[in-house]
Amino acid sequence: MDGILLVNFIDFLVDFVISVILVALYLAVYTFATTHNEFELIRRNVISAALSLGLSLIGFALPLSSAIVNTTTVLALVLWGIIALVVQIIVYWLVRILVPNLTGRIAQGEIAAACLLGAASLSAGIINAACMTF
Repeated sequence: MDGILLVNFIDFLVDFVISVILVALYLAVYTFATTHNEFELIRRNVISAALSLGLSLIGFALPLSSAIVNTTTVLALVLWGIIALVVQIIVYWLVRILVPNLTGRIAQGEIAAACLLGAASLSAGIINAACMTF
């Protein structure tokens, strides 16, 4: 019984560490892609930056959690995590087409632009997670 518990804990630890690394990678890539410095804006209490980044992070975490549940190898988890990252970047670029000067609007504290981007990110994450049932 203790051996099974240890194996389960090791599996948990591997999935958790890889997921944390993927989240860090996501935040680095996403904040680079947006061209405005979300973390600096958040430090200055710009709610729109926190809202759009937070919802995009949830939009990434949902398919990542689905990948954890549905994959059996570390490589598969990493690949599906990267796919989830790419989907979120594509969503950002699509919303940028719809909303002129999206990054400037978020940087200036416009909540409407942040809500639209966040909702699009979250929606894409939900759909992405649902598609990751292999």
